[in-house]
Amino acid sequence: MSEAFLTQLLQAIPLASLLIGRGERILAANDDAKALLGTAIVGRHYITAIRHPSVLDAVDGCLQDRKTRKARHLTSEAGRDLTYRVTASYIDLGAGEGVLVSFEDTTHVEQAGQIRRDFVANVSHELRTPLTALLGFIETLRGPAKNDPQAQERFLTIMDREAHRMERLVRDLLSLSRVESEERVRPTTRVDVASVVGSVARTLAPLAEEAGVQIDPTGETEGVLIPGDEDQLRQVFTNLIENGVKYGGSGGRVQVDVTVSDNVPSLRGAGVTITVRDSGPGIAEQHIPRLTERFYRVDSHRSREMGGTGLGLAIVKHIITRHRGRMRIESKLGEGTAFIVILPLGQ
Repeated sequence: MSEAFLTQLLQAIPLASLLIGRGERILAANDDAKALLGTAIVGRHYITAIRHPSVLDAVDGCLQDRKTRKARHLTSEAGRDLTYRVTASYIDLGAGEGVLVSFEDTTHVEQAGQIRRDFVANVSHELRTPLTALLGFIETLRGPAKNDPQAQERFLTIMDREAHRMERLVRDLLSLSRVESEERVRPTTRVDVASVVGSVARTLAPLAEEAGVQIDPTGETEGVLIPGDEDQLRQVFTNLIENGVKYGGSGGRVQVDVTVSDNVPSLRGAGVTITVRDSGPGIAEQHIPRLTERFYRVDSHRSREMGGTGLGLAIVKHIITRHRGRMRIESKLGEGTAFIVILPLGQ
């Protein structure tokens, strides 16, 4: 068989694939294989092209006994680790025999597994601290503090706080799970997003007053209709405005602006921009890209003290994605932080 015919045959395979003959040289390779291993691999000995020990062993074993072998091929591209599942299979070429080697990209599977492992580890860590505190105080109340009313009151107050912390975490986990399951289903109900933002600002006014922070709504106040889920949108703006109040600092201000535009470049159409800007200490640039990761905190101790679970912005991101919107975070140390939510107006 000619190299051109073999190449055409391999091109029909939706995986990076190459064919190794009995002479241990690469007879043909498709474009994906050349992109992975090099453009000039055809005609070379397979050892000079592949080089990964486990894959070489799989090819060598298949050449020896004609049995299918599997291996993993690890590489990197643009600073990103890639994982491939490699299958080496014997093939009869009519005029000879060889080994068909295919590379299946399983990077996304590996990443999903790592995300699951990290998620379980984070949840376990978040629950372990309050549970340890509760168990310790229960033991103390049954023992040394059994007949000490003052100590009992102090410990029960702490236990109540830790129990509520676990309750918030479980609630946010359930909320995140629900939002993720609905992420591909776009809401169709018409919602007045400006009215929702105003309602949230009024609801959080007592919290802001207690913290010595002023909420300052500007822009549109009603009549901005978008396709949306009102409860989820309320959750988004409650989280963002509440964060501005909590981290803005006493004596500060949280500005909430609603602006409608006929042409929003990021949406390529009409949209509404809701900006929640605080006058707090700001966030260092290296933290901004990771703020929407689950359990990521700029200041873990302060966040926990204020009742944060580390899931709020992750939930916000998924809700905005469901609404086909965008979110941008702008911040400089000493100059405050702005969370900018852009939502399409729809038809």
